[in-house]
Amino acid sequence: MNTLSSQQISARSLPQSGIVEINKLIDSDTLFKHGDVVIIVHRGEQYALRRTRNGKLILNK
Repeated sequence: MNTLSSQQISARSLPQSGIVEINKLIDSDTLFKHGDVVIIVHRGEQYALRRTRNGKLILNK
C-alpha cells in the first residue's frame, strides 16, 4: 500500500492552519497488519472494512 504524500491530501481536509495533524492519518497497512478485514463499530453498528487482492477497500454493514 502507498502512503499519502502532502500533495495527495486535499486542501479541504487540512485544518485551518494548513498543518496536517499526524494523529488524523492512519496508514492502511497499520489497519490491516493482522489480516484483510477490520471490524469497525460506529454508533453501535458493526461494519467490515475489507482489503481486496487488488488493494481496493470495501466497507460492508
